[in-house]
Amino acid sequence: MKLLSIQTSAIQEISSRESGAWWDRAWSTGFYKQPVLQSIWLGYEGLKGDQQADRRYHGGAEKAVCVYSLEHYPYWQQKLGLADLPNGAFGENFTTTGLLETEVCIGDVYSIGEARVQVSQPRQPCWKLARRWQVKDLTAQVERTGFTGFYFRVLHHGTVSAGTEFTLLERPCPQWSIALANEIMHHRRGDKEAARDLAQCSLLSASWKDSLWARGSLTVADQEAAKQQRTGNAT
Repeated sequence: MKLLSIQTSAIQEISSRESGAWWDRAWSTGFYKQPVLQSIWLGYEGLKGDQQADRRYHGGAEKAVCVYSLEHYPYWQQKLGLADLPNGAFGENFTTTGLLETEVCIGDVYSIGEARVQVSQPRQPCWKLARRWQVKDLTAQVERTGFTGFYFRVLHHGTVSAGTEFTLLERPCPQWSIALANEIMHHRRGDKEAARDLAQCSLLSASWKDSLWARGSLTVADQEAAKQQRTGNAT
């Protein structure tokens, strides 16, 4: 389990290319991450200098660090026909090896450099991923594959650097892998019992708990209507 690279970005203003495509409209984003070549401070709100344009859905203590596995990159290079996908292409802060969704669990605690971090939730990719790579259904593709990545909250701050190995310190919720959480959220929308069970995981992020508790009391038709509304707002 290794931290291969670290990426951060300030908020950037991307100008319209005036192509008429929805992804070419002007927008503000912190998605274009650049490599950090030296040690960097990791605080409770994330890496020093890293910014998010929309703080309603990105950043904050529960989503301090976005993590993505290098193991997924060959699949996306072939699937999307994009030969050059640099580390950070999925907007992640940490590009890693050995931390796959099938093997990482909610609540896992790791040491990395001077810091101690904990898995808080799967990454739930938004429309900005599709916009960055100009692939309209990329967000849906990521959800279907389960190659979502996940987030860390920071339990103890400190400096971190690329090339460092992760050490697993605690696994309090071995029954709740990232892969299973993704399955319940994205592929078992009508399973109210599973939604309620996952929502009771004390170490899951508050936003996922709220969504799952709401789902546990909604009909499938209600859920689909809400999903359509969210999709319409994004486009």
